[in-house]
Amino acid sequence: MNYMHNLTKFPFTVNYIIILLVTAIIALILTPIMVFVSRRIGAVDNPNARRINLKPMPSAGGVAIFLAFSVITLFVLPRFVGLANHNRVNATYLNYIWPIILGGGIVAITGLIDDILEIGAKSKLLGQTLGACVIWFFSTSRFDNFKIPFGGPLLIFPTWLSFFATIFWILAITNALNLIDGLDGLASGVSIISLTTMGIVSYFFLGTSDIYLPVTIFVLVFAIGGFFPYNFPPAIIYLGDTGALFLGFMISVLSLQGLKNATAVAIVTPMLILGVPLTDTVVAMIRRKLNGGSIAVADRMHLHHRLLSLGLTPHAAVLVIYGIAGIFSFIALILNVSSRWGGIFLLIFSLIGLEVMIELVGVLGKDRTPLLHIIKFVGNSDYRQEVKKKGKM
Repeated sequence: MNYMHNLTKFPFTVNYIIILLVTAIIALILTPIMVFVSRRIGAVDNPNARRINLKPMPSAGGVAIFLAFSVITLFVLPRFVGLANHNRVNATYLNYIWPIILGGGIVAITGLIDDILEIGAKSKLLGQTLGACVIWFFSTSRFDNFKIPFGGPLLIFPTWLSFFATIFWILAITNALNLIDGLDGLASGVSIISLTTMGIVSYFFLGTSDIYLPVTIFVLVFAIGGFFPYNFPPAIIYLGDTGALFLGFMISVLSLQGLKNATAVAIVTPMLILGVPLTDTVVAMIRRKLNGGSIAVADRMHLHHRLLSLGLTPHAAVLVIYGIAGIFSFIALILNVSSRWGGIFLLIFSLIGLEVMIELVGVLGKDRTPLLHIIKFVGNSDYRQEVKKKGKM
């Protein structure tokens, strides 16, 4: 106790750096323990037609991240953060964080049960929804309004719409991150990139002196960082649904704090930061509908599958997707310092570039390349004549 008291005498920045390092060390120690525990409890990812791994892999690595994050935010940060916060007069950090830990814990336990028993999609969705309800009822992370981008009106949601919008946002982001968890280090690396960008945006661009959000985000980043060396290819342990669902849930909840700013940039920024999982999920739903199937039926046409089919190694495919996530994050940062028209043009060209990438990689499926056809029609006179002839026939 005297040691903790002495620490409070240091500047908050020094204390916080120590806390971040301790967070990473806890995850670094817990992860190899979870390799052993995962095998003992049956949380093992066995090879099958949809998975990349060729041997059984322990898959409850997310427990290490959850425990490191929870221990620090529940028992360490409340002693320090209040000293540096100037915006929450009637609230303590513990009041702020416990609903997030409780909701995240419910989702993590749901994922752990799935890692062990492989429960159905409805059961997993029930656990996620319960965690999302905890957030709406016991925290301030809510989707209360929506500003129509670039000069449009501010829409204030009634309570019932706020509830459904909040639950939908949390479920969408949670499952989007889970869907991209198909290669060693993919979901954990993308989470680090997205959360780091979110932390920078929350500290410098949200226009509030509230320090709770960036402080929490970077603790989560360092918890993932302690796990990451064991998960980067070639991995010795997977996040599993425990980790993928927990991280998706945390990203969705923390990003809701940014939506409170009620500006166009605040609405668009988290969508850009989460560009990789959101794009992959939306494109997957469109593709499955175009193919006449159910949007819930899994396939091997996700971005990482397509990169592998193009001949990239799993290691290279992961690095490519890191690069794409980095580009999205960079655009999100630039958007926060752009003028209105600069932001509009930035988003337009970003969407065009994204569509070209989707079509080049073939994520939508074979021969579904409308933008590339237009570009070819404009830039290739022979192809243009060929199309005109076909149109006359």
